[in-house]
Amino acid sequence: MTQHILKKTCAALALAAMPLASAWADNVVLKASHQFPGGKGDVRDEMVQMIARDVGAANVGLEIKVFPGSSLVKAQEQWKAMLSGQIDMSAFPLDYASGFHPQFGATLMPGLVKSHAHARRINDSAFLKEIKGIIEQGGVKVLADAWLAGGFGGKNKCVKKPEDAAGEKFRSAGATFSQMWAGAGASIVSIPSNEVYNALQQGVATATDTSSGSFVSFRLYEQLKCLTAPGDNALWFMYEPVLISMKSWNKLNDAQKNALMAASKKAEDYFEAESKKLDDKLVETFKANKTEVVFLNEAEFDAWRGVAQKTSYKNFAEKVPGGKELLDKALSVK
Repeated sequence: MTQHILKKTCAALALAAMPLASAWADNVVLKASHQFPGGKGDVRDEMVQMIARDVGAANVGLEIKVFPGSSLVKAQEQWKAMLSGQIDMSAFPLDYASGFHPQFGATLMPGLVKSHAHARRINDSAFLKEIKGIIEQGGVKVLADAWLAGGFGGKNKCVKKPEDAAGEKFRSAGATFSQMWAGAGASIVSIPSNEVYNALQQGVATATDTSSGSFVSFRLYEQLKCLTAPGDNALWFMYEPVLISMKSWNKLNDAQKNALMAASKKAEDYFEAESKKLDDKLVETFKANKTEVVFLNEAEFDAWRGVAQKTSYKNFAEKVPGGKELLDKALSVK
């Protein structure tokens, strides 16, 4: 009799514990990594932190731990780290993964996106739809779109016209810009944005291109004599979305997915509002630090795009599968 009562009691306890065990199983922790400085006002870091906060507040058994400043994974290794499961999410300059998918080079193509308003139109285009298809086929999903304007700067002089780049040791954010700089007579230095300060300081590089946010976050005004800022004729725009690996996404339940997408949409809207402010802050910060600031006029923009068409565009169209069609789709967005 006692054994019978004991068995019934154990069965009841086991049954009572089942929902709790199920709840524990649904608690998911995602690791989000990026290369940008944390806690210093970098908008890309804030975008990821905002997603983490909002997802936590949704109380759906999902937590996002953010690892900024390449503290967990090196800048250019994050795509691979998402695929291997080392990390789950990243705010990631997509061109860094063009070694895996060369089509991504189109998301950092000289003169392809000219302004923030143009970037918004690109988001709704057949061009970006195709890029996102390649991202998903590669095992990753876009949570939030983000385009950053950028510029270029010289340690010794201003770089405004193609002839100004001749003889410079140019650090470039990606292959397409490297090809353009080389076409204008520069030699190329290949390092991620978080190593540019030291490269300029040591003379390994004498010029660089990067985003408005990185120019400020990495204090490059301390190393540059002259900045060519985005303005109305921005030559430099880069797609830096927030991404999640498909493996990690597929582990989430519907409530977690919905909370993550809602948080990502809010962060995307925040970023879009802040992105133009990054350019204004860039100009203000560099001027305050006595760095000369110049802008491209339309003729100078066209001259650079002419160099790009003979180098970056030509190479992309010839060597990347579907490259010409992809460029045509982007160029059709006015």
